Amino acid sequence: MSIMIQDVEHVARLARLELTDGEKSQFTEQLNAILKYAEKLNSLDTDNVEPTSHVLPITNVMRDDVQRESLPIEKVLLNAPDEEDGQIKVPAVLE
Repeated sequence: MSIMIQDVEHVARLARLELTDGEKSQFTEQLNAILKYAEKLNSLDTDNVEPTSHVLPITNVMRDDVQRESLPIEKVLLNAPDEEDGQIKVPAVLE
């Protein structure tokens, strides 16, 4: 697989970039060098390699849920901008 100047022009047009002829040639060479380097991966024997989503065995670290005493409602309502009937009153968002 190789990149042609037309491919670079197409991507530049999609990205709304204006490239000079020199830049088009330079990007074509650089992208082809990247593809050539990536083709080296095809020579690797991956038949017995398990598919992974990450190279390290990482899992989420979560603490156990512990039930504990909640704040008294009077203390919570001290921070509320407005309260009514023991509940936090907020501006209506629906009419």
